[in-house]
Amino acid sequence: MVLFIIVVLAAIAFEYINGFHDAANAIATVVSTKVLTPRQAIALAAFFNLTGALMGTAVASTIGKGIVDTKVISMTTVLCALLGAIIWNLMTWWMGLPSSSSHALIGGLCGAAVASAKGDWSVLKWNTGLMPKVVVPMFTSPVIGFLLGALLMALLFAVLRPFTPHLVQKIFGKAQLISAAWMAHSHGTNDAQKTMGIIALALFTGTKSGAFKDLPPMFNFLHTPDFVVAKWVIFLCAATMAAGTAAGGWRIIRTLGHKMVKLQPVHGFAAETSAALIIQVASNYGIPLSTTHVISTSIMGVGAVKRFSGVKWSVVERIVWAWILTLPATGLIGYVLARLMQ
Repeated sequence: MVLFIIVVLAAIAFEYINGFHDAANAIATVVSTKVLTPRQAIALAAFFNLTGALMGTAVASTIGKGIVDTKVISMTTVLCALLGAIIWNLMTWWMGLPSSSSHALIGGLCGAAVASAKGDWSVLKWNTGLMPKVVVPMFTSPVIGFLLGALLMALLFAVLRPFTPHLVQKIFGKAQLISAAWMAHSHGTNDAQKTMGIIALALFTGTKSGAFKDLPPMFNFLHTPDFVVAKWVIFLCAATMAAGTAAGGWRIIRTLGHKMVKLQPVHGFAAETSAALIIQVASNYGIPLSTTHVISTSIMGVGAVKRFSGVKWSVVERIVWAWILTLPATGLIGYVLARLMQ
């Protein structure tokens, strides 16, 4: 029981860090275009992250039972997965790099699971989970984000050509409020569910191992013989994500909103709308997408249409390296931690 409480606390810590680490996903553009002040943008993102987190559990199911064989999972495995993700998230946040919290958690879980299975890689569900829902989207979603952002921006340029810059600024200053809210909501539908899946996995593991059998009847809500995401888990993760978002993530906001490309409201609208659409579709199919990858490449696509040389490609290169390294780095951390705890 004590280990389970530690796992839940680690999951809450991860969700909180995820909130401020990924706050930039929803609000970097709306802050950089000066449509909202930082405080207003944070409040908007926190609220709509909360509403999104309460919508569905498809992504949670993928994380909890679709990535690794649950037979080898112990409470220690879950704890090591979370610690691996937390360590990587804090490192990339400190460096101001918008890396993927989703891939950090998945990498940590895979590494810890392989260690728990004593090096047996077959415990990873390559064909049904990892390949179609993690690896393929990891490469395709940034490309789609870039192309959709560029396409929408080009379309807006063509449509808005007859209008004065002042009118365009006025229209999209208001329209960007809607796109930022949708981006925050879609972020909640995907990212908050990942921690829901991890806590549900811990509950399932604890029930299966008999860790909860001697607890008083008041703790019956912990018993989950089948893999389900309990209502209290949903509300806990939703509230923690919102609280983390409210704390902000200014280092990454500066990278996405200022360092990569200079944005105006119409560009922010195009980037946020493109990213939100992709994330929403992925959430409906239970794909634990990297929201960071999608919004970053959408901003790149929009910036490239505006002026290709206007994108600071040296900053982009640093971001791409963080993307490439996240899965293997967190996998290694999760593996080493699990081996040490064994």
